[in-house]
Amino acid sequence: MTRHVEHVMGTVFSFDVRHQDDAAPCVAEAVAWLHHVDEVFSTYKPDSPVSRLGRGEITPADCPPEVADILRMCESVSDRSHGYFTAYPGGRLDPSAIVKGWAVERASAMLREAGVPDHCVNGGGDVRLSGSAGPGRSWRVGVAHPLRPGHLAAVVSGNDLAVATSGTAERGAHVIDPHTGRPATELASVTVIGPDLALADASRHRRLRHGRRRREWVEELDGYEAFAVTAAGATWRTSGL
Repeated sequence: MTRHVEHVMGTVFSFDVRHQDDAAPCVAEAVAWLHHVDEVFSTYKPDSPVSRLGRGEITPADCPPEVADILRMCESVSDRSHGYFTAYPGGRLDPSAIVKGWAVERASAMLREAGVPDHCVNGGGDVRLSGSAGPGRSWRVGVAHPLRPGHLAAVVSGNDLAVATSGTAERGAHVIDPHTGRPATELASVTVIGPDLALADASRHRRLRHGRRRREWVEELDGYEAFAVTAAGATWRTSGL
């Protein structure tokens, strides 16, 4: 078993590798990848390619190739969400809502490609589960209750899953509805579960921004499910969860 905790991208990432004692070098490569992502996409570093791109100092062609990949992903999700997901919150380039999930997904893929199939990578609420937690055992991920500190609202159990949760418990109403310019407050938290963490990550932000038809939109995504706690404390889940 190998465990590692890394502070990067403004949050805490944890790696939990099962059944292997020699995974430290593979984890180190994945950690280096996360630091590279931070250098490229951080909106808090004025010299990062994304910061310079946002100020109009450079073009996408001047950035590392992954920047164009992320911008295409953002455009696709924005189209599918009718504008409720945007890479320009407040009018400023900030693709962070999709970058963290994408980075975790890639870190997990790096471990699998290196022969480390059974692991969990958690990046500040964006969780990628791969393989199993033990012989015949599924991974279990607790979803914190946004209105009852110290309590769980749900537990997600499974193998080879992506789980993305966002809400008001730690950062308050920090997700802005791009159509109104006001904080999205109808949902206290939403968790999206599916095969790809980048899309799950973007989708949970989209769900927070758009209370109406939120459940129906998740149902339209093939292979994805959702669980939510409303601001009043009620819960709902999609049909396949």
